[in-house]
Amino acid sequence: MAQLTSGYGADVGRRARVVAVIAEPEDLTANRLRALAGVADVLEVRADLVGDPDPRRLRRHFPGPLTYGLRSRRHGGRSATGPVERRTRLLRAADHYDLVDLEAMDDVAPELLAGIPAKQRRISWHAPPSPEQWADSGLRAGLLHASGALLERFAAMTAVPAAQYLLVPQSGAQGEWAAPLLLTGLGRTDVTAFASGPAGTWTRVLAPWLGAPVVFGRAGVPGADGMPSVSQLLTDYGLPALPPLGGLFGIAGRAPGRSLSPRLHNAALRELRLPALYLPFQVDVFSRFWHRAMDFGALGGPPLHGLTVLAPHKESALEAADIADPEARGCGAANLLCLDAGRWRAATTDSAAALHTLARAGVDPSGHRAAVIGCGGAGRAVALALCQAGARVTLVNRGVALGRAASSRLGLPYVPLSRFSPAGYAVLAHATPLVEREPFPVSTADWDAAVLEMAYRDPPTALMGATRARGLTGIDGWEVLFVEVREQFKLMTGHPLPEALPLHSVCFGQAEPPDAHDLTESAGLAPTHPTSREAP
Repeated sequence: MAQLTSGYGADVGRRARVVAVIAEPEDLTANRLRALAGVADVLEVRADLVGDPDPRRLRRHFPGPLTYGLRSRRHGGRSATGPVERRTRLLRAADHYDLVDLEAMDDVAPELLAGIPAKQRRISWHAPPSPEQWADSGLRAGLLHASGALLERFAAMTAVPAAQYLLVPQSGAQGEWAAPLLLTGLGRTDVTAFASGPAGTWTRVLAPWLGAPVVFGRAGVPGADGMPSVSQLLTDYGLPALPPLGGLFGIAGRAPGRSLSPRLHNAALRELRLPALYLPFQVDVFSRFWHRAMDFGALGGPPLHGLTVLAPHKESALEAADIADPEARGCGAANLLCLDAGRWRAATTDSAAALHTLARAGVDPSGHRAAVIGCGGAGRAVALALCQAGARVTLVNRGVALGRAASSRLGLPYVPLSRFSPAGYAVLAHATPLVEREPFPVSTADWDAAVLEMAYRDPPTALMGATRARGLTGIDGWEVLFVEVREQFKLMTGHPLPEALPLHSVCFGQAEPPDAHDLTESAGLAPTHPTSREAP
């Protein structure tokens, strides 16, 4: 971590202005508005989603500034009003709201500009990329071209004076990388830029560190457009504070928003005052993401220093590395990439997590039969660790091709899941994403068997529920998660996770994981991580 420099947000006292977006009718309840008043600086009403509430009522419960937005379908919203009604609603809003969103270039008509002074205007642009602007050929050239296209768009928007400007390209192609890259070169404090969609969530979070004046969060639960909740902005990323930032860490997967890793890693980074931020990267093709991440740092963005990797990208992560630990090479997969003396090192923490959690439960696999259900990267890592600990391991998998490939790679016997019986095994390790039902009948397992679950979920997985009901030794994915986070944090940063950091409390604000119904509050500000399919 010593190589990190504080190139962004060097002013320790800087803070972002948090905008709570009203996107659902239930966000307008008095309780939720009053709860938001304590954590958000600005309230934005998406009138295309919730209609036109009485602004006087809003001000009774929320003392901060109010923003009015009536996003049209052309700009990704739901408003289909005609031009006359649209102008009427926007002009009426100007009488009651501190800021009114005007869409470029459709709302810059003389009548609207005459009725809405510059100090009340936010000029916004939400648009999908065109094939010409966001061509994916040539990664570095594509990034430069995409950010250049955004800069041209911004130059056209600034022809209309306004208090704020907002640029939101669609994620995909180079969009999610160009948006923050634009901010690194502007040096302005009236421009916010990020990419929409789940792939652009990381750009929303990062934008304030690059100079954006505001950060947007849903008043209730996170949105399908990639907008986190206000609760996530505060608990997962430490906003509105903007401590110095010298580099990035993150988690790469197809649904990283389900993971609690950002919350845990960022809490540790803040505790140790390390100038870094841990972000969620939604990744479809790992090789494409990896090249963009390298180019992003080279072109002026905060450089990437470490990455935890979820399935199905663990094999690709191993291929991307310059060097690899023996465990990662042995199982053919890596769930961690970190810089090591200028080279990218691949590692897997699944092996250590499995053995450590078994040991904490008093389970010694040496000399006993063990079955590993699931032959993906995590399953192969667990199987390899159990073998090295002296267990006699059998691989189990539903897909025959993957099961046989893992058997050939590790030199272990394989049994199709359809023919598997847990009887006779002292250790049963489950390493698939299946959480809704038991992957095998726990009722037929030996009375002294130990069940290890790699996935974490609240409420507990079906397998862990059945294990505990049977009275067997059960090691759930929460224990695995906390061991993995400790191992990964140390490998990525060179610092041990602070011992004083209470991981359960960081996740849920209490000593132990709560029941599912405890995760929601009427104010909508509770943690919103119902499930993670796989521990990172």
